[in-house]
Amino acid sequence: MVQTRERPAAAEAQPAKPQALTGGEALVASLIGEGIDTIFGLPGVQLDGAFDALYTERDRVRVLQTRHEQGAAYMADGYARASGKVGTCLVVPGPGLLNAAAALSTAYACNSPVLCVTGQIQSDLIEVGRGLLHEIPNQLGMVRSVTKHAARAMTPGDIPGLVGEAFRQLRTGRPRPVEIEVPPDILLATGEVTLSGPGPRPEPAAPDPEQIEIAAKLLGAAKRPLIWSGGGILRAGAGPELLRLAELLQAPVVMSQNGKGAIADDHYLAHNTVGAVDLLPAADVVLVAGSRFALDSLSGLSKFAVGKTIIHIDIDPEELVRNRVPNVGIEADARLGLAALADGIERHNISRPSRRSELMELKRSVAARLGAIVPQAEYGLAIRRALPRDGVFVSEMTQIGYWSNFGFPVYEPLTYITPGYQGTLGYGFPTALGAKVAKPGVPVVSVNGDGGFGFCLNELATMAQHQIAAVVLVFNDNAYGNVLRIQQEQFDGRAIASTLVNPDYRKLADSFGIAGRMAETPAALERQLTESFKADEPALIHIPVGPMPNPWRQLGLR
Repeated sequence: MVQTRERPAAAEAQPAKPQALTGGEALVASLIGEGIDTIFGLPGVQLDGAFDALYTERDRVRVLQTRHEQGAAYMADGYARASGKVGTCLVVPGPGLLNAAAALSTAYACNSPVLCVTGQIQSDLIEVGRGLLHEIPNQLGMVRSVTKHAARAMTPGDIPGLVGEAFRQLRTGRPRPVEIEVPPDILLATGEVTLSGPGPRPEPAAPDPEQIEIAAKLLGAAKRPLIWSGGGILRAGAGPELLRLAELLQAPVVMSQNGKGAIADDHYLAHNTVGAVDLLPAADVVLVAGSRFALDSLSGLSKFAVGKTIIHIDIDPEELVRNRVPNVGIEADARLGLAALADGIERHNISRPSRRSELMELKRSVAARLGAIVPQAEYGLAIRRALPRDGVFVSEMTQIGYWSNFGFPVYEPLTYITPGYQGTLGYGFPTALGAKVAKPGVPVVSVNGDGGFGFCLNELATMAQHQIAAVVLVFNDNAYGNVLRIQQEQFDGRAIASTLVNPDYRKLADSFGIAGRMAETPAALERQLTESFKADEPALIHIPVGPMPNPWRQLGLR
């Protein structure tokens, strides 16, 4: 028998004692205490105190300097979404934070836990309007438009509490970016600081048992239930609970673009929004889990929700009524909510035959429709064949990306990354770099058009300097292709400001010391990708292409 004994009272943890630290030291120590070991950022005069403290702790925190604040914040987002951990960026105030705001807006749209740490102007001159370097009025108010929470420390002693509250916000309720800022004089000043250590992990929100019982009875009696799942399933790690529930109900699961991978695409219950065109009209009870259920963005689908019994589970109570009022609204963590619902359904479920044959036939039909969209399908499936099941695919606002949102098979959670409803052109390449830093042992591919890649191609320098072995694809049609097609089809060919002049991409890659390759066919792309993954080195593959057809028109979604 194993003997145990109580710990002596003298060995119990003692309250932390104040110590003399600079604001920068307090900031870095507090971040380390919360588990941060990677920061993407750019130094600047208002951050000198923070970077000097990071130098002291360089064996504990890796700092990856980028070439633009937008890139730093996108990389933090990619790191967060590929790992499920908090991604951290560090930028100067004013223009630095404004540069990062596009990436923060993307993280906000995609419910990504990003911590943006920024400087300020001198503490006694904030909001005075003297025109100091990097000064903008109401910086906190500005950044609150793209964050869940924003706050400022005005003494070194304030910093541990500031960081602690930031992480409480990141780990409570709906995950979204937060911002904290510290003026430069506070980063350099020495004061009494009490390091409190990491805060307690908040318990996830449990569902109301009465609402669960009502929902379980409705779903248990449903003849043709349907589940609509979103990115909240991935954030909560609720894939196993979702699959258990779906199998109990024999309910097809329509995964949104941000929710791809919650159930492996080769499972007969896993479906996409193209399949929803056939599935939603026939459904009698629809369970929405971790999704905004924004059907209005998919032409033709919204009308099919009319008259359905809707059950909605979401961590954010505002989402329960934003797009439509459900019959049953359950505010809860997706994992706990689905687990409780599955337990309840086992008590109320009717006998259900397997729908495998029916749903596999629908999957084959949808795959055929998606496969007819060429060359997008040919290139997308070539990438899928080369990419391992656990490889990370970072999409973009480009032709292959649009097709992939519907047609690219995804087999594991946190392996398919999009800009969500923000649709941030140019986000993809730096986001993929952050994903690769988070998962250095997993292949990561970044899919770009020449237009979007031009936004952040300067981060090739970051890729080379830090040897980030992602593979970036550039599909080059010498245009903002989607814009050009719209101008040609809808405006009688009056094309303006939509054609581009591009570099020789292989020479561009070579100039940074990055492997540059060319692929002119889907088969060649598959070979080049396979070789690049095997080499495990930073690589750029140039794919020259021509105009591509409108995928939404062919699918009848717009």
